[in-house]
Amino acid sequence: MSESTSKVVEFPSESSRDVLTEILRGGAQQLLTRAIEDEVASYLESRETLRDDCGRQQVVRNGHLPERHLQTPLGAMKVKQPRVRDRRPEGEREKFTSSILPPYLRRTKALGELLPWLYLKGVSSGDFHEALQALLGPDAPGLSATTITRLKSTWTREYESWEKRSLSGKEYAYIWADGVYFNVRLEDPGNSRQCILLLMGATAEGRKELIAVADGYRESEQSWRELLLGLRARGLTLAPQLAVGDGALGFWKALQKIYPTTRDQRCWFHKTGNVLNKMPKSIQAKAKSMLHDIWMAETRAAAERAFDLFLATYGPKYPAAVSCLEKDREALLAFYDFPAEHWIHIRTTNPIESTFATVRLRTKKTKGAGSRVACLTMVFKLALAAQKNWRALNGYRLITDVIGGVAFVDGVRKEAA
Repeated sequence: MSESTSKVVEFPSESSRDVLTEILRGGAQQLLTRAIEDEVASYLESRETLRDDCGRQQVVRNGHLPERHLQTPLGAMKVKQPRVRDRRPEGEREKFTSSILPPYLRRTKALGELLPWLYLKGVSSGDFHEALQALLGPDAPGLSATTITRLKSTWTREYESWEKRSLSGKEYAYIWADGVYFNVRLEDPGNSRQCILLLMGATAEGRKELIAVADGYRESEQSWRELLLGLRARGLTLAPQLAVGDGALGFWKALQKIYPTTRDQRCWFHKTGNVLNKMPKSIQAKAKSMLHDIWMAETRAAAERAFDLFLATYGPKYPAAVSCLEKDREALLAFYDFPAEHWIHIRTTNPIESTFATVRLRTKKTKGAGSRVACLTMVFKLALAAQKNWRALNGYRLITDVIGGVAFVDGVRKEAA
């Protein structure tokens, strides 16, 4: 390679990174000081006309408050805030409170959000000091395990408030359902497996939204029935057009009793696994390819032909596998009656599966949650955090057509099909 075309990238040394951090911290400190000074100046200017009989201004600066140490993602910063004195009579005075630097603030919101993120991502409370030193520098404060205990209490209250929120006026075109088991370390050993039921939906704007997180008894019909009844009681009276889930869920029986007009779509990922498990490994690759041909077909007619070919090919030797596929035929092909742009989202339960991957990581790190309440709260917080990164549905403008009951044939509006 010639000298003109070669490129060598040199990574900054530890000392250069420290210098850069100091520069950034110093610049941020100057900006913060200037912003606070401007805020006080604006406050005094708005009260410049308040004067006594001798013409003296009543609201004035009066030195500085004691210096405060503020912990930020860039490290510790020293901040001095101007003191404001109101010399008017008692009862007329106003107390100045900075919106930039509220009283008793000791760490920024970003750092406050970092603490639960570290815990939920698998850092144990005992390792917090080391983790914060690595992220924020050697001056990071040591945070005790009681900090996390207080955080978890706050999360529990947040969950209790969230699960009682009103759903009046809410409408979802699609919903995805799943149930996942977790180990609970501090419960009765004979009852240490906890099932968390999760429901998410697609709004009229095409956004994916967390609807419910509940502690269920296995994946039973009764548990799902209680969850769905609770949603309806809180205002979710408009039935979704399509529900996507694993065929093993007691969800389906409960759904038909609470929202009987909602159609079923079985998850192709789960169905493929269930069918292949009933076949020898030597032919699973070919069988998987034939199953792929079904749900990737451009039209329902082509999917039906591929479906029939699979049944005819494997029916004589593997009746159990064929029966597993055939019994959910209609539910597996329901997606063809919805916009083609949405097929990638509604053929599987991947939106929920990807969310629970984060939850499983955390519970694996901690060898299971300590209690059932802690597990439920952890799942809620992680799912809510994951929701911020859920991408909108492709062709989201078609969601209003789905909700409005517009008919689609092979993914295309009926009048244009």
